[in-house]
Amino acid sequence: MKYLQLLVFLVFTIQTMAQDTIIPLWPKDKIPNRIASNEKEEHVRKGILRISKVQEPTIEVYLPAQQNATGEAVLIFPGGGYGILAYDWEGTDIAKFLNGKGIAGIVVKYRLPSDVSQSDKHNVPLIDAQRALRMVRSKTAEFHISENKIGIIGFSAGGHLASTLGTHFEEKVYEPIDEIDIQSARPDFMALGYPVISFGDMTHGGSKKNLIGENPSPEVMEHFSNEKQVTENTPPTFLFHASDDEGVPVENSLLFYKALKDHGVSATMHIYPKGGHGFSLARKDLQLRGWTERMFEWMEGL
Repeated sequence: MKYLQLLVFLVFTIQTMAQDTIIPLWPKDKIPNRIASNEKEEHVRKGILRISKVQEPTIEVYLPAQQNATGEAVLIFPGGGYGILAYDWEGTDIAKFLNGKGIAGIVVKYRLPSDVSQSDKHNVPLIDAQRALRMVRSKTAEFHISENKIGIIGFSAGGHLASTLGTHFEEKVYEPIDEIDIQSARPDFMALGYPVISFGDMTHGGSKKNLIGENPSPEVMEHFSNEKQVTENTPPTFLFHASDDEGVPVENSLLFYKALKDHGVSATMHIYPKGGHGFSLARKDLQLRGWTERMFEWMEGL
């Protein structure tokens, strides 16, 4: 009897641990574009867990019970202006919410651009994003997900990174290091919440400065203005934004929607009259929180 109880306890423990697994994206000695430095990762909790100066990027995996699983997975890119990651607000809380719909939620703790610890810092977030997508695709059997049902969601600057991955997934930004890098980095679908899209007149100044510097060349600005990088191979996209967003103007979503439409890419957009910027799940706003159900309906129709 004691042996049976111990076995049940171990099985339960393993299943519980599987709900929240943190996996490094890279071997420590093979992190692309890394420069040895004294810079260290910082965590500050003031209502929201803010992570900065990420040195070793990871994915944090939340899996639903297998009986509820739809086979879908969503990689989550928290925002924070490429200066911090709003890690729980736009990361782990989103993953847990997705689990309630039977969807695997995978939070990407990506490196933020740094002049101290990185070379070619403008490519570093995309390097980690590509690797994260490839890693998840390489673990479909382990995570009980379908290889053609792996999507992404990003918020604010995380939305810029998600839209960068969705439009630059074929761009070679690092040298392959193992069999994981054989996998495709193309998301099967993409959701963007109040995203930074353009580095033109309607941009978010902080995100632009942190990623590509104070005086970027016109070529670099265009390269990371993702409304100009849409092709017919860009994944189907769901956009949501508030008209009164003073941080990231709603025109960012409008520009991306038009580019998708012009290239024949399936696109759905929900624009809310009020909500401001950075509303995450918006659980206290009866109207705004509806974006989650609209996204789930959209996913079911893909």
